[in-house]
Amino acid sequence: MNKPFSILVGILLILMGGVALTLTMGLPMLGWGDWGWGAWRLWPMVIVLAGLLFVASPLLVRGQRGLGGLYIPGMPILTTGSILLIASLFRFWHVWTWLWPLEVLALASGFFFAALYMRNIWLIIPAIIVGLNGLVLQFCAITGLWHWWAVLWTVEPLAVGLSLMTVSVKPRSSALFLAGVILCGLAGIGFAGMTALTFSSWRLFHWIGPAILILTGLALLVWGFLPRASSPRPATA
Repeated sequence: MNKPFSILVGILLILMGGVALTLTMGLPMLGWGDWGWGAWRLWPMVIVLAGLLFVASPLLVRGQRGLGGLYIPGMPILTTGSILLIASLFRFWHVWTWLWPLEVLALASGFFFAALYMRNIWLIIPAIIVGLNGLVLQFCAITGLWHWWAVLWTVEPLAVGLSLMTVSVKPRSSALFLAGVILCGLAGIGFAGMTALTFSSWRLFHWIGPAILILTGLALLVWGFLPRASSPRPATA
């Protein structure tokens, strides 16, 4: 453990211990027992501080890309603490019914920030797949339209296809890009077919499937017109 990181951990632990000691001993000694009991509703701050410890460490300790992996657990922990703090302060624990998919989105953002910090494009794959699933779950949790999964399951091949198309940019891999295009095309066909079967009277959604197919075809055309890097010729004797 290097010096800046140990200093950060030490400060956070002292703050957490000081808050706990004040609530358990300091306030009752001053005769503020009732207020101290109410202040215990701030207990999720311990989890928030733990999440901040994970998230802030890569920013405070420069030059170590491996610390970017702390974003993956850090973002969900920070999100958990934030939701618990809201629920505890307002005594509204039912908020978890609507906000629990934020945990999935937080995990996706953790993979995304880790990919940026560690400069590892392969971490974009779980970021996109988990992120799109999290968006669909959040939509269903807020609206209660869970039966829409009859159509929204097509987000799975779409997410995999988009992730393959994204990671194919850096190595300029035609095979990865083509696989991603095929999956996106299948997702568009599946969405169009399931929409026509499930929501035949909802004309508003009928354009989404064809739009995915058109965008996929345009992406394939653009990729086809992009110049390719010339492979080195073998040296002749």
